Amino acid sequence: MRTTNELRIAVFPGDGIGTEVMDACLTVLQQLEHHVGGFRLITESLPAGANFYRETGTDITDEAMQKARQADAILLGAMGLPDVRFPDGTEISPHLKMRVEFGLYAGVRPVKVYPNVRSPLSDRRSREIDLVVLRESTEGLFASAGKGEVIEDREARETLVITRNTCERLFDFAFNLARRRKARGGQGHVTCVDKANVFKAFAFFRKIFKERALLYPDISTGFNYVDAMALDMVRRPWDFDVLVAENMFADILSDIGGGIMGGMGMAACAEIGDHHALFQPAHGTAPDIAGADKANPTAMFLSAAMMLEWLGNRHELEPCLRAARRLETAIETGFSKGAIQPMEFGGPHGTAEVTRAVLADFGA
Repeated sequence: MRTTNELRIAVFPGDGIGTEVMDACLTVLQQLEHHVGGFRLITESLPAGANFYRETGTDITDEAMQKARQADAILLGAMGLPDVRFPDGTEISPHLKMRVEFGLYAGVRPVKVYPNVRSPLSDRRSREIDLVVLRESTEGLFASAGKGEVIEDREARETLVITRNTCERLFDFAFNLARRRKARGGQGHVTCVDKANVFKAFAFFRKIFKERALLYPDISTGFNYVDAMALDMVRRPWDFDVLVAENMFADILSDIGGGIMGGMGMAACAEIGDHHALFQPAHGTAPDIAGADKANPTAMFLSAAMMLEWLGNRHELEPCLRAARRLETAIETGFSKGAIQPMEFGGPHGTAEVTRAVLADFGA
């Protein structure tokens, strides 16, 4: 158990709207500290990303990586710009380095429809959507990032990697997540998403899933090929609870999730390992609206709530757990009462107004 209520947070605002939603988030977290009490977040803003690369020639310094490693949690805005690339044409994404360096194998992507946020799905059951896409975040096809080859300008190759060690931890995480959701009234069901009918690597992925499932008899299981899963996320997403998949597959499915819950401005994300965790909105940097007070900060706020919950559970700090629930409630209430109507969905509220609505719910 932790002997202090002080928690060090490494903050990376990033690029584009990342800096705006991060400023709003830090304001909300500061007020939440005062409102709930019992914990203190010591934040340090660190440079990284595309703008930093353009200015210095490096995407993140060794010093910043070390400070992230030493922090209790990492909070990230959004990184990357369409006109800034490495010489090989790939995007500036230092957070991908953090995933590998810090072993952040479990990418948690909640997919939930909030009150008065219209899903593009016309079925009334879309209001019941509440699932999680669990993305393996350190290997799969992404294990080849920076290592692929182009042979004589006629052929390109990337290598997909699936390991037993990572799969076992990922699947245990999935079953424990389903168990926690079941305790709160959820289905208690995990669906393994793969392409085991074609690739040996995914047959291996499924084999390990079946082995780990035997350790969790209280959690039901299912299987879906990734192409069928993409269809089912549009056709019947309300039937699913926890979806676990390889890195690239889950990357795509989680964006479908962002779409069916209204937009990426609602898409929160946690990247969790055995010793470190990073929290960020899943949306991009949207440079076309940067600085215009049009960004929806909800995904950033929800990611911060996930951070507080993780910190509370990891360090047995009940005030952090209360703060996480309080922030989630403020967001839910804001949408339910119409106090939060983001421009992303055709409403009148930009970043500042959404932030004010959340703060008002705290009584700030």
